Amino acid sequence: MRLGILKEIFNMAFDSIISHKLRSFLTLLGIMIGVMTVIGMVSIIQGLNRSFLSELESAGSDLISVYKYDPVQMGRRSEEERQRKDLTFEDAVAIEQECSLVKAVAVDLIVRITESIPIKYRNIKSQDSSIILGMNENWPIVISIYLPEEGRFLTESDVSHRTKVCVLGSELAETLFPHVHALKKKIRIGPEEFTVVGVLEKRGSIFGQSQDNFVGIPITTLMKYFPYDLSDIEIIAIPIKHGYMQDTIEQIINVLRRRRKVGFGKPNDFVIATQDTFVNLYNQLTGAVYLVMVVISSIGLLVGGIGVMNIMLVSVKERTREIGIRKAIGARSADIMKQFLIEAIFLTGLGGALGVIIGFGISFLVRAATPLPTSVTAWSVVLGLLVSISVGLIFGILPARKASKLDPIISLRYE
Repeated sequence: MRLGILKEIFNMAFDSIISHKLRSFLTLLGIMIGVMTVIGMVSIIQGLNRSFLSELESAGSDLISVYKYDPVQMGRRSEEERQRKDLTFEDAVAIEQECSLVKAVAVDLIVRITESIPIKYRNIKSQDSSIILGMNENWPIVISIYLPEEGRFLTESDVSHRTKVCVLGSELAETLFPHVHALKKKIRIGPEEFTVVGVLEKRGSIFGQSQDNFVGIPITTLMKYFPYDLSDIEIIAIPIKHGYMQDTIEQIINVLRRRRKVGFGKPNDFVIATQDTFVNLYNQLTGAVYLVMVVISSIGLLVGGIGVMNIMLVSVKERTREIGIRKAIGARSADIMKQFLIEAIFLTGLGGALGVIIGFGISFLVRAATPLPTSVTAWSVVLGLLVSISVGLIFGILPARKASKLDPIISLRYE
């Protein structure tokens, strides 16, 4: 019997919403926008999270990076930072030779192409976003994503003899050699001629930035023929075993402090970063994005909730006589309250469902039209629906209580 009454209450609430389609749609619009924002933003952030973590995992979990400055600088550098000595290629060599817990050390130095330093093969030029990457021979050992797909990588002999050989990222190889094999071809980097000895495996892009649009040359060759800034040098080491991370870092710090003549008790004039450093920094950045997302969606949900309450109060006014009749023939105050609460919950729940569907659509469009990865998670869908239903419950209580407390005699006289 109670189920029959509940079913009847639900049907009456549904009929009331259907009979006022435009008003109902405008009411649930705020809820829909709030939930849509949650689903869309969460899908983008989760997609970026997976892409970022996948990239870190593919590079390796035990990487120890050394920089002159903090790799992500907020605001102006301090006077102490500006006066720091540059890291050098010799520092990388010293770390590899003097740190017994270090397995291998990779070092790189970036030079961006300019009008005076183009990369080209015959009449074909590289894109403006291409870079020249000075490297040593240890990159495939330290970071396994730098493996050659064709040919070979740079060797110790190439680095020590400053030879004019190069390896190409897959995207740059496709740009310069769209119809022929790149191996053993000669390209020009600025005024200098280099022989292609290898093409590296495709790495894809991260955050929309290609990781395959570069030419790698021996770092010693770069330092001989091209202008460079040692502030951009990066040294990456790996320990001999997985559990030796902290001890290896201590050895690297000791070697660099001695080479850079850092006094006892003074702070390091260089920065050591691990994969955890970048993960924590990334989490801080995405945490700020999540906060903005919560604020935006909360505004939409608040507006939607106020709209629901306003429309429900109007509905109570319009249906005063109906409420009086129902009470006169035996409906209890609790039944009247349930009817209006179900109507509010159904309205916001429908808005939440539409928001989820549109959020799915936004996620699909972003993934199809941009390089940004997206991923819709089950928890975000459940959260969006639960929040929308909760908004209906919270903002529907006042109109429902008002309807349930109407005097049936006064309500029957209402015109």
